[in-house]
Amino acid sequence: MTTNTEFKAWRVEEQNGEYVGAEKTLSTGDLPDGEVLIRVSHSSLNYKDALSASGNKGVTRSFPHTPGIDAAGEVVESATGTPSNGSPVIVTGYDLGMNTDGGFGEYIRVPAAWCVPMPAGWNARTAMIYGTAGLTAGLCVQKLLTMGAKPEQGKVAVSGASGAVGTVAVELLSKLGFEVVAISGKAEHADDLKALGASEVVGRETLAEEKKPLVKPGFANAVDTVGGGPLAELLKQIQPGGSVSCCGLVAGPGLQTTVLPFILRGVNLLGVDSVEIPLAEKEAVWKKFAGEWACPKTEASARDIGRKDLDGALKAFLKGESSGKIVLDHAK
Repeated sequence: MTTNTEFKAWRVEEQNGEYVGAEKTLSTGDLPDGEVLIRVSHSSLNYKDALSASGNKGVTRSFPHTPGIDAAGEVVESATGTPSNGSPVIVTGYDLGMNTDGGFGEYIRVPAAWCVPMPAGWNARTAMIYGTAGLTAGLCVQKLLTMGAKPEQGKVAVSGASGAVGTVAVELLSKLGFEVVAISGKAEHADDLKALGASEVVGRETLAEEKKPLVKPGFANAVDTVGGGPLAELLKQIQPGGSVSCCGLVAGPGLQTTVLPFILRGVNLLGVDSVEIPLAEKEAVWKKFAGEWACPKTEASARDIGRKDLDGALKAFLKGESSGKIVLDHAK
């Protein structure tokens, strides 16, 4: 390995029981062992990053720590030769940004098995516009398609539609010909969601608690990004044979439901994991987004921030005040 290189990172430290993030100067010698050293130019903001930055021990066990579960950049050193020096790569999921220093630093060191080659036609910023959120949305949609979802079956709901996963899901489903009902508690984003392709935007009251175990079906299929009570209510509203892809927990990790949607209507609840899935599955989805699944409206609406803006942006996530895609540009 070459001589240690100094770099900047947004580092979270515990101070008198509080977790405080600030820019620090580190050295590549401070990074964990790994086969590939990557110079990171861009990262992406996710809810899990906000949890890590707030000291959530279910995400990050020890501090100081550099969050950032997404990273894109160029290989500087490779002990395996694959990926090769100078090649552009994407790293998302696995342990990155959780207990392994992540993309909020200008360098990361990771196993070679975590690195996905950058799809043709993409750069690091484009990759991070999608990031884990886009990958998750793509996997949610892919699972619905695998279960036989078709536009002619009826409306598809997307809960948490104004969030990072939801916005990509709305545009992708619309692009594939589905009639999308965007469910969001942020009425101010209704026009944005319609611009992404939603045929209808409804409030959270659509998923308000209903004591009946089943209600009149309103959706053929759904992508749920929030979990908790809204997911339980969504299951009651899916038509026979329909499916719900489930990928989030901002409304809570619990799920209080009955078996009736499953045994009387044959509803399928599909769990979606974008973290530990095989690299080949990630690469397949990235290639689709770089091709036939491209979401130009999502790409155009993404906003860039610098490390100095991370604290406020992450706190907005925890307050439920964040929307759309936010990209960290280390050059800003």
